[in-house]
Amino acid sequence: MRYRLFGKHTGLRVSELVLGTGSFGTGWGHGAEPEEARRIFEAYADAGGNFIDTANGYQFGQSEEILGDLLAGRRDDFVLATKFTMRTDPAAGILVTGNSRKAMVSSVEASLRRLKTDRIDLYWAHMSDGVTPVEEVVRGFDDLVQAGKILYAGLSDFPAWRAARAVTIAELRGAAPIAGLQVEHSLVERTTELELLPAGQALGLGIVAWSPLGGGMLTGKYRRGEKGRAEGFGGRVFQAEDSAQRTAILDTLIAVAKDAGVTPSEIAIAWVAAKGSLPIIGPRTLAQLENNLAAAKVTLSPEQIARLNEVSATQPIFPYTVLDDPETIQGFTGGKADRFDAPAEAVA
Repeated sequence: MRYRLFGKHTGLRVSELVLGTGSFGTGWGHGAEPEEARRIFEAYADAGGNFIDTANGYQFGQSEEILGDLLAGRRDDFVLATKFTMRTDPAAGILVTGNSRKAMVSSVEASLRRLKTDRIDLYWAHMSDGVTPVEEVVRGFDDLVQAGKILYAGLSDFPAWRAARAVTIAELRGAAPIAGLQVEHSLVERTTELELLPAGQALGLGIVAWSPLGGGMLTGKYRRGEKGRAEGFGGRVFQAEDSAQRTAILDTLIAVAKDAGVTPSEIAIAWVAAKGSLPIIGPRTLAQLENNLAAAKVTLSPEQIARLNEVSATQPIFPYTVLDDPETIQGFTGGKADRFDAPAEAVA
């Protein structure tokens, strides 16, 4: 496995595939027993993986507990990321959930105990609660960095405008920077590309993409009658084949994979990686992990990427319906659009 820097605000060197551990444990009624989780973890580490993603609420805290045991004696070999915001178990109340500093502090202390460690390398706000000012989130992260409880901070499932404001506030106040952005991104969830990915890239954030397989839909297994997340997690984080476009996407993905001599999963994960994100793989079995890891060896040709892009294209939204119009571009380049070399990445 190869490594890259996590964004432009850190010197953190992370593996190109992230191990998501939402399936470590059986608290949700669907997942991997501790011994299978160990086999997955060991195989990922043997392949060179060093970036682990979990959350306080995964499997009602079991994921963190299992990881705490697996990391014993080799904590410094891994970048450990976890999250707060959501409840850990059904008994968790309103004061220990959401984005407030109180919820953040309560959650980080509980996660540290379950993970059996003295610090969290990357601490994510799991999702925007829509009510806590980002000033409070930024200050809370900075306090935890100063206290040595966390090393880096990131935002998961936040609107682009809130993420941009948080990054700016941290910069202006000299607080610990927002280092990362976590988003859903796959061939069946490309709306991320309209605002979030350009914002993350322009702001220099490390970007990780969850559910690159559309909850398993892009493996093609549901066409074979398998149930997986479609039923195992009550249909959560699952993208159904419920439209003509999604059927065309899966048909094209399977065809590209067949031509390349690999599986649809490998192509789907490699496509996300080609867009600049670090894909989070979330295997429940060792066999699934081995298939997911093989994606690191896949390099898609420009023709393959274009073919997948075309079939999965999303409708443009304002203001890009105006800004990307050729006549508009000619207008703000003085009629010299064909002679202007614009930067490859978005500019903040």
